[in-house]
Amino acid sequence: MKRISLLSIFLAGTAALPCSCGNGSGPGHRAPDGGDSQYEEQREPCAVHNPLKNVFFGDLHVHTSLSFDAWIWDGRSTPEDAYRFAKGETIPLQPTGGNEGGRGEIRLLRPLDFAAVVDHGELLGEVEACVTPDSGVYDSLTCRLFRRGDFLSTIVITQQLAFPKPRRSKEICGSGKVDCPLLAQEVWGRLVEAAEEAYDRTSECTFTSFPGYEYTGTPAVSNRHRVVLFRNGTVPDRAITYFEAPTPQELWRQLKQACLDGMKGCDVMSVPHNSNASNGGAFRVNYPGAEDPAEQQELASLRAEIEPVVEIFQQKGDSECMNGLWGVEGEPDPLCDFEKIREQGSPDCEDRPGFLGDVRSGCVSRLDYVRNVLLEGLKEEQRIGVNPYRLGFIADTDTHNSIPGHVREDRYVGHLANQDDTPQKRLEIEDNLVHNPGGLTAVWAEENTRNAIFTALKNREVYATSGPRIEVRFFGGWEDPHALCEDPDFVRIGYQRGVPMGGVLPPKAVETNAPGFAVSAWRDPDSLAGGGTPLQRLQIIKGWLEGGQKLMTRVYEVAGDPDNAASVDAATCERVGQGFDTLCTVWTDPDFDPSEPAYYYARVVENPSCRWSTYECNRLKEDGQDLPETCNGPDANTTVQERVWTSPIWYRPAAL
Repeated sequence: MKRISLLSIFLAGTAALPCSCGNGSGPGHRAPDGGDSQYEEQREPCAVHNPLKNVFFGDLHVHTSLSFDAWIWDGRSTPEDAYRFAKGETIPLQPTGGNEGGRGEIRLLRPLDFAAVVDHGELLGEVEACVTPDSGVYDSLTCRLFRRGDFLSTIVITQQLAFPKPRRSKEICGSGKVDCPLLAQEVWGRLVEAAEEAYDRTSECTFTSFPGYEYTGTPAVSNRHRVVLFRNGTVPDRAITYFEAPTPQELWRQLKQACLDGMKGCDVMSVPHNSNASNGGAFRVNYPGAEDPAEQQELASLRAEIEPVVEIFQQKGDSECMNGLWGVEGEPDPLCDFEKIREQGSPDCEDRPGFLGDVRSGCVSRLDYVRNVLLEGLKEEQRIGVNPYRLGFIADTDTHNSIPGHVREDRYVGHLANQDDTPQKRLEIEDNLVHNPGGLTAVWAEENTRNAIFTALKNREVYATSGPRIEVRFFGGWEDPHALCEDPDFVRIGYQRGVPMGGVLPPKAVETNAPGFAVSAWRDPDSLAGGGTPLQRLQIIKGWLEGGQKLMTRVYEVAGDPDNAASVDAATCERVGQGFDTLCTVWTDPDFDPSEPAYYYARVVENPSCRWSTYECNRLKEDGQDLPETCNGPDANTTVQERVWTSPIWYRPAAL
């Protein structure tokens, strides 16, 4: 059963009162006065509806056997399997063959509220042709190599995705062969149909699914991937992929043309992920073909329209921050060391992008990490009047085992089918050891429907969690919020007097020296994990342009106790020390300068707990098995501090 906080229950009882709820009602939202919902598709109105919004948890980055890499790694689950798993049903754990008959079955202990299966749009047709015996190209050399399921398979089928002008395989898609775009269109239709069938249209509103796919451009083996999500079943008849749109700018243009401008009721967003593997390319400030500021402004506006959020965390690591990178000033942040796939001290790209990031190589750029990308957005807004990087934060799993939301450290089973299907593979192969169970996206929405959740994503009233279902509210405004934590009307006042996470502070309505922020957090109540881990501290991270140019960041400790001496016994994974069930504070920026653009986001951090690798090592020891060196080495990463990152709130000087 989904948890609703006592505060939310209290506020739901006042739903008939006037309310300014967020950044605008948007399509599909019920009016704040409790009027009828306006849905853009046939469905029953939800029995539970809260104008002041409840929190819903989901996973928007899930792969199945339709993805070329999942198939190569012996993953055979279907989109239907993934949605059934998200709802709490049992499915086979991939791979089902080998390992003495397979890995058995798996079930999500706490079902999700929403999910999206987003198989790679590239090669949907090629994969289908290569695994279908009567396709006409099944026995071609390329298809035979693909079905081998090894490293060579990956090279053969994906090599074109590393080129700036990719071309489809002539052996599969050439003249007289398979019509790969047409076959891909049919597979895309199956993906959409699976999402349609999984969506709960009854008044219970228990589960929401979104059609989508992954755009997989990897020029110079550097990550430019994006999850493309649609609001509802009104979608283009084909997925726009790296073959049709070999640059992000072209992707946004075609999505706008095919969906936003071309189909009534169609809405779409593109979500960048794993900028930590992009060598500075994912968020490089460039405007191809735009020569003057007006043309650049148009491209920046298009990007801001299509990309309202970024995936800041997933199984391939954290993309929030890294210390010591070129061009950014501020005190080091020890918590930036969390779940990194690149080592501190890797070559710095400085002001030029690099390559090979997708194989954990090449240089590291400040623009690989979202905290600095937000600074670049402030700088661009000052230059051309548009912020192309006003990004909210989400997190997902990127599972290739079709197990969305399976993020518990103590139950980690890998995400890559036969690449990490045993403890030994997960612990002994370096590329697997740096992976993690992944995260979840949390949204504040009036109800669990497509319109409500998609609008929350568009408005950036969302946050990212590394796994725990911590509940967080974050508001900013100009009125004195000093007693807000004690006020049972916390949320309503937050909306009325300011903006929630994802918003932009309005011009000053009252005389005040600095904006104030209110943030509250409740620990994960997970009864299956002994009540979840207590909270340790609450921080606010600020980024700003000093003197109009200097990129600055600072971390403020605002609640809790970073020196509480909490720890965990790695031998037993028993938590030691005190923490907090809830944290709430109001904070006013003591260093505010009204002439300097800035952003603020909250980070909520748990007490230490065991990392998945520690649980694995302990189980091997209990079973009397030989331990990999990684279990005993001096650099063994035994613990983690799980966390939440809220979407930022922005301040714009009046001059902008």
